Parts: sequence; structure tokens; C-alpha cells
Amino acid sequence: MDVKVEVDRSRDRSQPLDKLGPDETLKANSDQLRGTIAKSLADPITLSVDPSDNKLMKFHGIYQQDDRDIRDERRRQKLEPAFFFMARVRLPGGVCSPSQWLKLDELGRAYGGDTVRLTTRQTFQLHHVLKHNLRPALQGLREVLLDTKAACGDDTRGVMATVNPLVSKAHAEVYALAKQASEHALHRTGAYREIWYEEERDPSTIKKVPDGSEEPFYGRTYMPRKFKIGFAIPPSNDIDVYSQDLGLIAIVERGKLKGFNVAIGGGLGRTDQAPKTYPRLASVIGYIDAAKLFPTIDAVMSVQRDYGDRVDRLHARFKYTIDDKGLDWIKAEIERRAGFDLDPAKPYTFTSNGDPLGWLKGENGRLHCTLFIQNGRVINQPGRPLMDGLREVARIHKGHFRLTPNQNLIIADIAPEDRPAIEAVMKQYGLDEFETRSGLRLNSMACVALPTCGLAMAESERYLPDLITKIETLLGAHGLKDEPITIRMTGCPNGCARPYVAEIALTGRAPGKYNLYLGGGFHGQRLNKMYLENVGEPAILEALDKVLGHFARERKEGEHFGDFAIRAGYVAEVKEGRYFND
Repeated sequence: MDVKVEVDRSRDRSQPLDKLGPDETLKANSDQLRGTIAKSLADPITLSVDPSDNKLMKFHGIYQQDDRDIRDERRRQKLEPAFFFMARVRLPGGVCSPSQWLKLDELGRAYGGDTVRLTTRQTFQLHHVLKHNLRPALQGLREVLLDTKAACGDDTRGVMATVNPLVSKAHAEVYALAKQASEHALHRTGAYREIWYEEERDPSTIKKVPDGSEEPFYGRTYMPRKFKIGFAIPPSNDIDVYSQDLGLIAIVERGKLKGFNVAIGGGLGRTDQAPKTYPRLASVIGYIDAAKLFPTIDAVMSVQRDYGDRVDRLHARFKYTIDDKGLDWIKAEIERRAGFDLDPAKPYTFTSNGDPLGWLKGENGRLHCTLFIQNGRVINQPGRPLMDGLREVARIHKGHFRLTPNQNLIIADIAPEDRPAIEAVMKQYGLDEFETRSGLRLNSMACVALPTCGLAMAESERYLPDLITKIETLLGAHGLKDEPITIRMTGCPNGCARPYVAEIALTGRAPGKYNLYLGGGFHGQRLNKMYLENVGEPAILEALDKVLGHFARERKEGEHFGDFAIRAGYVAEVKEGRYFND
């Protein structure tokens, strides 16, 4: 398919930027994201970096963190926190070659605490990377054509794409566009090459753009907040397309990609005790042919760039811009900037936002095996050396890997004659454990939270597996062990594991305390609603026992748990994000 990528990316700044919030001022004065990062890296006195550089490093895909398990003890000893860094890889569409997997495995063992994590945005994270190891780690990624550019920060934050292995041709087309979109929306500053690869600054980049910046699209202040883009291929909504700032729903006719329905304004982050913040599902505003994709991306992003709130960061996501300006106004402005009107949205159907685990055959006859990776944690554990096992798979695999948005992993594009060798490694290392797991566990997801995330108020990744074990006892008592129910947990209300569209969700409020939400849509089409606030495990289990028992007794044929929770009156249906906190 011939798609024109070069489009007009010129700025049309309708919002005056003379009054900026502190983070906007920092970006504007950062010398295009360079700041004093190089100086901070060279400082041998501390394992941390300057606070301003810490914020700028997010645009480079890096977060400063510390080991919160020992933070209090180090404070008592009058020591600085045990600082380290998280590096997130830019991996559009979640597609990874065996050679890239082996390099990530090597870097995880050398610099990342003998583990790597598969994230909810289809990529890898390395945690526990010490300051002096950042350059070697990023230069190692470069060896296999990977980087961490724009994996965090006020930019595109990585581009997602459905990984459904059954629709091989459509997936290939959509993946190619997702990869192009990632490159297309990437910031252009030379800061990354200079800081991490230690290249000389190219003088031709200075004052390359009329306003004196290096960024023809982003200017000096980039986006007001993060901007997430995702491509979905019905009937799978594995990327939770309605949680994206810009969601593109593929319309496939007779196996060929025709175009996309355009959905805008999704975002799940919120702040407790701040009712002006809320999750919002994206609104479908029309349809475009595939050839109009990149002008549409530019038009949508430029509207948020120019009208997003640059004073109050709690109010700076695209969802708030849309609700403030009105959806009709935003759509008209997108069409004006794109130079064409959107057509009416075309019909489509989603049936699930989970992963089909196990072996599947694609339309081209190639095989794919989806492995359950609990909470995305690739690590060697007693009786299940997962990291070693996947390394052995990568050494013999001739196809590629696909990271799923649900933190699982597809060994993809396997020739039928190669299946026995892959299966032998899976059996040897216990990679096929999904065959004995409950429907709830296989549809579970958790963010990293403690001890590494600075925002976490409660456990998530380390706690959810144990909580699910206790819930499984309830499921067994009610005959629901194999029922697919989505459950998601986060250590804070920011929503990194997309909790607010889950049928059961828990968001951390304090150590051992969570908000319990019920009623999300089974395929991500509806927000859930708070059922209990700031409660511990006994109250959570008591509540779930009651609702699950009622569900088992009185559900209708084919009815999902989230639908039942609303029909039975446990929570009210949330019809619009702005009413989520009512």
C-alpha cells in the first residue's frame, strides 16, 4: 500500500504561550531537551541527577527511581535514597526480533537486576539501571536498532497496535503504519544522540526552524502532556483503543485494510481527591481512508499542541481539551487543519480486550503461540526459570516476538515444522503454565508499583498474584473458575494498567488499602465505577464473594460480569468520563 508520509507539519499556534507553567518553562529553556543531563551523568558524588534533568530525561525514555523498600532505613542512616533508573524501549506495535530479544536479555542481566518487564504499552522496561550504566545500556540497544526516544515525556509515548495473529495480512499492514507513525511523530532534537551516544552536536540543527528551535512540529515546548496513539484491528480491542488520545480502528474488507475510524480523547489517569480529574473514553468522530492517516495524525496532535492546558498539568491531557472546547468544535478544527472532512464512521465490532492464549494458526498457515507472562515480569523463579526459557526460545526461533498490550508474549510466525522444537523448550522451562490457570488470572494485569515507582501508594505487581489466589477460592466455590473476568490493579490512581475499563479494578490509596471498582466493559467499551473506597483485603474479598455469588446464580446466558454488576445495581453505569466521580 502506497502511503504518503511527508505532510505539512508546520505549527499553527492558536494558544499564546507567554504564560507557561513551571514544566513548560523548563522545556522552553532546556536547549531542546539537553538541559544539563550530560553534567548530571558525570557527577560522581550522587547516584541521582539534577531534578530538572530528571524531568527532561523522561523525553529520552528514562525515569529516575529509588528502592522504596529501603528508603526509610537509608534515611535513618543519613544516606541518600538508593537511586537507579528505569529505561523504557521504543517498540512500535510490540514487534521484536529474536536478536533484539537476546540483547534485551543480556542488558537485563547485566544492568537491570536479572529481569526485564513487558509493559502495558507493548514494550520492555529495564529497572535498577545505575546512573553510570545508562549509556552502556542505551548503546547496547542501538546495536540492535532499538532506542528509548519519546518512550516517556510530553510526546507520543510509543505507538501501540493490535497483535491478533489470526489476521496476518491486515496485521502486517497496520504494524507497518504504526512503525511509520512512531517515526513520523518522533521529536527531532539531536539531544539523544549527543548525550547517550556521545556524538558531536550538529551545528546545522541550530536555528533550523524559523522560531529558532530544532523541532518543526513540537517547537520548544513539545506537547502539553503525554499523547498516546494506538491502532486496533477488530474484533480484538487488546490495545484498549478507547484509552488512547488518538485511537485508529482498522476497517478491513475482504482481508484488505481500507482505512480507519478515528477516536479521540481517551485517557485513564486521574488523581484521588481531585474531582476535576477523571478517566475518559475516546469518542469516535469519523472515518478516513488509509492514505489520509498521516495528515490526520498531524491535525489531531496539532490541535492538542496548540489548545492543551500549559499551566495546570492536571488539566493538560487531550481529554480535558475536548471536554472544555466541545467535541464538535475539536472535530471541525481537526478537519480544517487536515484539509478534508472525515466521513461517517464505518461499522465495526469488538469482542474482547484480552489475549487468545496458546497455539493459533494464522490465515497464512504460520503458527503463533501466546504465553501468559504474569504482570509482564520476565524473571527466573524456582521451578519456572522464565528468563532462561525465553532466551532459549530466542536462540532457536526463526520468526519474531510480539509483546501484547496485556503484558503477555507471542512467539510469532513459526513454521509448522518448527513447532516441536519450540514446544520442547516450553515444556522444559514451564512456559506453558497458562493451561492450568483460572480465567481471572489469565485476564489479570498489574503495574509495577512498589518498590520502584515513585508514585505508588500501595503494592500491585507483587500483591495481585496472591490476591487472585484468594479470589480463585471464591470462584471455585461459585463454579466460576474458568469464567474470563478482567481484573486489573495499580498502585496509584494514574491508571498505567488501564484499570478503569476492567470488570474488577483496584487502585492503591495507602499501604494495604485500595479503591474497588466494578462494571467495566469486557472489551474495554465502558468505564467502571467505584464500589468501595479505601478498603483492605478482608473487605475486598467479602464484597467480591457477594457479587460473584450473585453473578453465578442469576446471570443471563452470555452475560459478562461487568454487565451483570450494573444490571444488578451494584454500581451505576458511567456513560461519560466527566461523571465518573459523581
